[in-house]
Parts: sequence; structure tokens; C-alpha cells
Amino acid sequence: MTNYASATVPGWAQAWVIWPVFAVLVAVSIGLLLWGRHLDAGAGPPILLAPVSRLARGQQASLRPPHVQRVRGRETELDVLTGMLRRPQGRFAVLCAVGGMGKTTVAAQLATQAEAAGWRVFWVRWRDGAELAQQMVQAALACGLPEAELEAARAGQASLPDVVWRQLSRVRRWLVVVDNADEPHEIGPAGEPVADYRGWIRPHGRGLLVVTSRNGSEQTWGPCAQLLPLEPLPVRPAGQVLLDAAPAAGTAEQARELAARLGGLPLALHAAGTYLAGPTSRYRTFAVYRQALEQELRFLLGATHPNASHPQVARTVVRHTWEVSLDQLAGEGNALARPLLRLLALLAQAPIPLSLMTPDLLSDVTGHDVTAVALEAAFAGLHRYGLLGLPHSPGSTGPASSSSDAAQVVLHPLIREINAVALTAETADLAVWHGALAARLTTAVDELNQRGRAGWPAAVLLAPHLPLLLDYADPRTATHHRTTLNALAQVLEKAGAFGAARLLHQRVLDVETRTLGPMHPDTLTSRNHLANALFGMGEPAEAIRLLRQNLEDRAHVLGPMHPDTLTSRNDLACALDGTGEHAEAVDLLRQTLTDRTRVLGPEHPHTLASRDSLGLALDGMGEHAQAVRMHRRTFDDRIRVLGPEHHLTLLSRHNLANALTRAGEQTEAIQLLQQTTNDHARILGDEHPHTLASRDSLGLVLDTMGEHAQAVRMHRRTLDDRIRLLGPEHPDTLASRHNLALALASAGEQAEAIDLLRRTLDDRVRILGDEHPHTLSTLNALEAALTMSAQRPQSRWWYWLRRRNAAVGGG
Repeated sequence: MTNYASATVPGWAQAWVIWPVFAVLVAVSIGLLLWGRHLDAGAGPPILLAPVSRLARGQQASLRPPHVQRVRGRETELDVLTGMLRRPQGRFAVLCAVGGMGKTTVAAQLATQAEAAGWRVFWVRWRDGAELAQQMVQAALACGLPEAELEAARAGQASLPDVVWRQLSRVRRWLVVVDNADEPHEIGPAGEPVADYRGWIRPHGRGLLVVTSRNGSEQTWGPCAQLLPLEPLPVRPAGQVLLDAAPAAGTAEQARELAARLGGLPLALHAAGTYLAGPTSRYRTFAVYRQALEQELRFLLGATHPNASHPQVARTVVRHTWEVSLDQLAGEGNALARPLLRLLALLAQAPIPLSLMTPDLLSDVTGHDVTAVALEAAFAGLHRYGLLGLPHSPGSTGPASSSSDAAQVVLHPLIREINAVALTAETADLAVWHGALAARLTTAVDELNQRGRAGWPAAVLLAPHLPLLLDYADPRTATHHRTTLNALAQVLEKAGAFGAARLLHQRVLDVETRTLGPMHPDTLTSRNHLANALFGMGEPAEAIRLLRQNLEDRAHVLGPMHPDTLTSRNDLACALDGTGEHAEAVDLLRQTLTDRTRVLGPEHPHTLASRDSLGLALDGMGEHAQAVRMHRRTFDDRIRVLGPEHHLTLLSRHNLANALTRAGEQTEAIQLLQQTTNDHARILGDEHPHTLASRDSLGLVLDTMGEHAQAVRMHRRTLDDRIRLLGPEHPDTLASRHNLALALASAGEQAEAIDLLRRTLDDRVRILGDEHPHTLSTLNALEAALTMSAQRPQSRWWYWLRRRNAAVGGG
């Protein structure tokens, strides 16, 4: 070393110092180089490669795809994969779904097609990192990888995945399938996500990589992955799968019925078809097998396999295939996934609100402390592995559900049933699970009651699961559970979800009829609730039949002046008035109003309800002035008793406006209806039945005031909403179609008006009868529209004939 400042050699720079320092620097440099190559090859245990000569001679038969029969119902996915095979464009495909959905079968079908078209096909079965490396190297060697490059990787001079993928980038027309890659974090390189594309999963080749996995997370596979999630097979191809396996087991229709019962799950279809084709099977036809499932599901599809501990065996057995995913989740540290899935399996086959599952509930059934973070991780894990799904649409059980944004999940029917079977096998006493779930359902109803309108969407989701309370036959809680169902049903009726409310009332009525007797006061109350729900659903005939029977029974059991008897009489009168039987309704309501005033007082809410209903019936009979006076008084009383924004107060304002319209007071009526429509939308929601009724009435009064175009727009919107929420044949929907036709006729759109009126008449005759007042109203409107449409040409011909006759006479 030279000191350039002094041009003299420093005293410490002796040879015995310089050479050891130099040696240390060289050793450090070599160590850093080797360490860098080690990092490039990926952390974790080194992969022991076989000698290059043996790999080069490796039998490609081990990479052959499995043989499959014709694949049914996966044409869309195969079309996508075939397009990617021709032009990968820097992407790879991931066939993802829950176990038993047929991912391997679809990939094998693609492989068969690719081989037939001249592609080199390599089928890699994922077991562990070492075997994956060996098989990927074999594929690269078959694609022409020089042995020298492989030897360099083997010597640690290059990254083995880099070497393989470099070769796959040089050649075209190859297909690599990595089957059952259910644990992507094990694929490597260790400590790095697959989505970094530094290991064996890369989108860089000139052929196509296809991965099959239970993990369907976009985050797992990265932006270059084309995810192809597999859904259950539609009924028709699913039935054909059964016919392919057991052609002598029955007709195509019977096969489709069994396929629907199995939920279109390919693994279950294969298992059932194999069983039916067996010469020693007890059940040999589709129909008998489907019936046997109701009692013997645990033996036919839920049976355990003696070699279930082997993952490859477990994947092929319906009872065990989902346990593979649960074991993998447990291996990831998500031990809560299994008990969560078991608990969800105890609920009904319907969307489940996530809010129903709480850490405390899971703590009660597992005996361990559960945090909200752990519960969310369990939900995420189950969804990632396809064991939980998301509903495709909220459903149409009522207005509250149409705009529901409450988080919810669904279970495949067989996943639910088999997990319930597994829970029974694992747990000697299910009382703890049933008790914890019953307590949580009861608490959930209390929470919804407190939330008011904000809880309506969750109430619709909760409704199908609540009847489970009645299945827990504990006499100590039976009354409490029935009360809980009635409480939720009342929430649903406020929300306008009469269909969901009807199901709850029917279940309670069935249980009470069986346990308490048909004449017990509680049974009579439930029958009244059911009748009102039926009327709200648009089934007035059955509702009136039940209400008449209930009025008679309550008068006999409770006496004619009991408040419950008066309620039955009032509800019967309202149903009669709603179907056009105004005269009988007026008689019943006058009597009920008098009795309620004497028994309950003039300002009791039930008394005000009778007075409001009487006003409606009088209006229907043409007594408009008397109806206006009665509605004004009721409206004022309800403001004072219930408050200006109570839903019954808004209803009184709406009824007053309608009476004013018929009395010719359109100016005041339209002001009241505009205010009521806005208040209903703000307080109850845009799609609540009361909001739609106010909008419908507003359209009618606008039409009478000559605002035909605006009335048409309003009626179209209301008709669309009612069809979507109530169905095309609900009486309110038919009323909207009738009113739209009237507005169109007033606007000069006779052709469309006549078409709507003809359809409405046909529906009302079929649903209500040809003598019903609403049917006759539509008939009269149709005759008037037909007359209007024929008036001008008829008049023109009449004037022409008159002129001609005059000319002839003058001549």
C-alpha cells in the first residue's frame, strides 16, 4: 500500500499483515456469492435432485394425465381454457372450487383435448416441494432443457425454477397441469407468496400452466391468474352424469330429480351413480335412492372410509373430502374453521347473516376463548377454500330483502348435511350446541327489535333459521321460543315481508295446534296472525276463511266482547273490505268500533284502527263525505296519540287523501299524498308496501287532474316495483297494472291500455272470479277503452254514410 500524500510506505503495511487481510476478503466474497445463489434458489430445505442422466431418462408416463369419461356441464370453462391454450398472453389458469366439484376432471378433459391436438402435456400431482421440483424438471427436459443448464442448477450456480421456466419460455405448444395445489404457501419459495411468481407458479412460459386448487383467492394467485371457479352442475347435465354411470336406474326425469337432491355436486353424483350400478347395492333406481337419502344419508353419502387418513383417498369420498380442507386450515393455524362450519350446518338451508355468528357463541360450543379476529379469519378461510359461498342475489322474500346489504353466506346443501352428520358423530351430546344456538337466535331477535327499520334486512335473513327453535323439544323453553318467533314475525310484517312472516306463523300454529290444541287461546292468536299474513301476501280467500273460523272460535272460547274476539272481527272486516265486500265490512266495523270504544276507550290504538277501517269501507261504498270526516278525526287523534311520524299516522293521512280525491277535493288530496309519499319513503323505505301504495294513489290523483304523462311514469315505476317485490299476480300488482292502463287511456295510448286491461282482466277472473268488484271494474274500463279506440273511425264512417244518404235523398 502506498501513502500518496507522503509517497512513503506506512509502517504497519508489512507482508505478514497484508496477505491475511486479502485472504479474509476473498473468503467473505465467496461466501456472499454462495449465499446470494442460495437465496435465489429459495429459502427452506434444499431440493435433492436425482442425477441429470436419470432425470433425462425419467419415464414421462408418470406425467400422463388421468383418463376421464365425457365431461358434462363444463363447456363454458373448457372453452375459456381452450382459448388460453392457444393464446396464453402471459396468464395461467386456476380451476378453483370446494372439494368434490370436479376440478381434476375438467383439467383432465382439457389435457386429453390438448394431446389430441398435438400439445405436449405434463400432469404434475402436487404432494410436496421435492416431488414438484422433480416433475417440473422432467417436463422441462421433455421440452428440450440442456443437461448442462440443469447441472448448473444442481451445482447451486443457478435457481432451479429459473432454469425450468427459462426453457418453458423457449418452446411452444405445451400444457402443464399442477393438480391439487391446495396449499399454495407450501409451493415455494418458502416465505414468499405465490403471487410474486418467483417459484414454480409463473405466467412466463409460451405454453399454458393450469392449476387446480381449493384455494380460490385472487390475492393468493396474483394478477396474472385467470380464476375459473366451478359451481355445482345444472340439473340437466347433472342428471346426465347419473345416467352415464347407471343407465338402467331410471328415466332422465328421475335422474334429474336425484341430481337436484344432490345439489349438482359432481363427486356426489359419481358416488351415487357408482352405487346404483353396483350389482349388490340395496337400492338400484334413482327414485328409490332419492327416497332413501332422507333417512340414510349418513350411510349412503356420509359413511366413513377406513383409509380416510390418506389425503388421496379422502378426496374421493363425500364424507371426507371437505375434511381435507378443514385439516389444511387447521394446519395454517385456523382451528376455529371446523367448529364454525359445524355450527353453520345446524342452521337452515338458506343464506345466513354473519351477524348471527359471534365470538361468544363459538366460545360456548368450543369451550375456548374466541376473539373477533379469529372468527373473521375462520370465515375468510372457509370462503377461501370454497366451503362457504356468497348468495347470487338477496332473494325476493319481501321489500326489506330487496335492498339488503347485510353480509351473508350460504352452504352447499350437501356440505351442510354432511357436516351435520359429522358433528353428530363427533359429539355425544348436542344439547350444548343446540342450547347455545337457541340463546343466540333469541338474542338476535331482541337486537332486531331494538334496531327498528335498520334491522329489517337482517330480520328477513334470520327468518328461515328461527323455526329451528321449535325443533329443540324442551318444555321449559317452548313458550319462550314461540314468543320469539312471533316477535320476529311482527318485525317482518312491519317491514312488509309477509312471505317470511307467514312461514313463521305457520310453524308456530302447527306446533301449538299439536301441543296445546286447536282451541287454545294461543293457537287462536297464531291462526289470526297467519290469516293476516296470507292477506298481505295476496291470498285473500284463504285469509277470509281462516278469519271467519277464528272469529267464531274466539267468540265461543273467549266471549264476544273479549279484546281478542274484537280483533278477529276487525281483521275479518278489513279483509272483506279489501276484496270489495264493502257492505258486510261496514256492518262488522260499526259494531266493532262501538264495542272497542266501550271496552278499550275512544282513543285506544285499536279503537282508532277500527275507525280508520270504517272510513275506508264507507269510502268504498261511495259515502265519500262521511269517509272524509271520519278520516280527518282519526288522523288528528293519531297525531296526538301516536305522533306525527308513526306509520299508522301516515296511513291515516294516506286514507284521508284518497277519500278527498273521490270527494272531488283533488288540490288538498295531492298535497297530502305528496307529503305522505315522501314521509313513507323516508321512514319506511322506497320499496315498502305503504310507500308503493302512496305512490300509486298519487298517480291516480295526478291522472284525474289531467297530468296524464306524469301519472303514466309514476304508475310504470310502481308496477315494476310491485312485480319485483310482490310478484306478477299479487292483487296490488294487478291494481297497479289496471291503474297504469287507465292513465295510458287518458294519455291517448289506447293500444297499450287495451293490452294491459285484457291481461289484467284475465288474471283477475282467474284469481278473484268473474263477479268480483275489481274484476268488474277492469271489465268496464276495457269496454270503455275499446269504445274510445273505435270511436273515431266509427264516427267517420257514420258521417260518410249520413252524407251519402243525404245526397241520395236530395237527388
